[in-house]
Amino acid sequence: MAIIDIRLPKSIARALNIPISDPRRQQIKVLKKLLKKARFTEFGQRYRFDEIGFSKHPGKRFQQEVPTSNYTKIYDAWWYKAKEGISDVCWPGKINYFALSSGTSDATSKYIPITKELIRSNTITSIKQLLSIAHYENVPKTALGKGWLILGGSTELQKGPTYFAGDLSGIQQKNIPFWFQGLGLYKPGKKIAAAKDWTKKLEDVVANAPNWDIGFILGVPAWLQLCMEKVIEKYNLNNIHEIWPNLAFYVHGGVAMDPYKKGFEKVLGKPITYIETYLASEGFLAYQNRQGAVGMHLVLNNNIFFEFVPFDETNFDSEGNMVDEPEALMIHEIEEQKDYALLISTNAGAWRYAIGDTVKLVNRTNSEIIITGRTKHFLSLVGEHLSVDNMNKAIEMVSAELNISIPEFTVAGIPHNNFFAHQWYLATDDKANADDLRQRIDDKLKELNDDYEIERKYALKDIFVTVLPERTFMDFMKHKGKIGGQHKFPRVLKGSMLKDWQSFLENY
Repeated sequence: MAIIDIRLPKSIARALNIPISDPRRQQIKVLKKLLKKARFTEFGQRYRFDEIGFSKHPGKRFQQEVPTSNYTKIYDAWWYKAKEGISDVCWPGKINYFALSSGTSDATSKYIPITKELIRSNTITSIKQLLSIAHYENVPKTALGKGWLILGGSTELQKGPTYFAGDLSGIQQKNIPFWFQGLGLYKPGKKIAAAKDWTKKLEDVVANAPNWDIGFILGVPAWLQLCMEKVIEKYNLNNIHEIWPNLAFYVHGGVAMDPYKKGFEKVLGKPITYIETYLASEGFLAYQNRQGAVGMHLVLNNNIFFEFVPFDETNFDSEGNMVDEPEALMIHEIEEQKDYALLISTNAGAWRYAIGDTVKLVNRTNSEIIITGRTKHFLSLVGEHLSVDNMNKAIEMVSAELNISIPEFTVAGIPHNNFFAHQWYLATDDKANADDLRQRIDDKLKELNDDYEIERKYALKDIFVTVLPERTFMDFMKHKGKIGGQHKFPRVLKGSMLKDWQSFLENY
């Protein structure tokens, strides 16, 4: 596959009345390619991929013939065979890698199949994103040739009977192209990256910091901020740019960046450019390819077929579980500013697979989306339909008004006087008044969400705010064994995770 797309000149495209980069056409081409490649697998034979691929409307036929699935459904029926070493189950050949993913709330690890084709696709998308930076204005392009500090999961993978398993970031780092490693850009290097002990890895990064000229940083915001704080403390610096003067870019994903920006500003000596990515365990789905873009450009032409399920009461129950036969739409059928749950089909044998995220199309022309939350991380105890996107924006607005940093927060729905309430837990080391924060957050949410405003008059009787030191959230993650790498604090707490958090706070 070419790294740079070759397209018809605009004048010819207009003359032929062919839309430039037509999303539907790209996606049908991807689907046909996936179906052709997997047609002789057990899954492909079961659902007649050959017939679907040659049908007049392969997208609709695919949706009619192939059932939707979540992790439990597809693993119990198919992926477990691949994990046992059986070839040609959902994708040709044997699966040599599995990404361990527990999301932000599940206790047990999920085994997500990772193929050499998926790794290659992820690499190509990464290169495309890198090339897009060349079009950014007033940013130091010289940083592109400096070091790339990637704080991901350990590249030391667990060895199974017929496979290796670990964090996707670790698998991807282990398969970094030879030419990239040969340039000496990759930091912290193979030896440090292989460390499973996050504390030891952090110590090694801090010890080597003076030896590196870092231009890019990549990783989860909370852990990267902690790393930079430790470097500053170790070398008695005023800011991180005193040791890494060429640091210009931060590539982030997985959580909204806005709540962390004030914390980052405290460790930076000058502004940097934030670039958002959507790299899930199942594939590299989208990335920010325009300077100042609100959303991320969906990767429509690189072995991922997208479907969008309206996130409403028709397709999901109150717990966020998708119905067996949901309404599923293709990219050209969805509307802007509406929440949809994502289904993906990939070159790793995921077929109509619900990854658990909800997104919103914010720019049809550029096929740009934002992540609005998780299907099970919406709060809707009484119909308030509060999304993680609403929560992030409210925290961002309140932080700006009070000029304080709230890098972490989480919310739980609780019973209250025969009705319900929301319990917020906020992390800040700045001076803050819980009652003031409570009122401001409540007011902002009423502005952002009409359903919330209505329900605050009726069944959602109150909201409560508990202010905690930032370290409390980090210590809980350590307590749960979820430190470093890809681990993020859940924005909504439910079930056993909520009980564990409450128990932790009681004994903290």
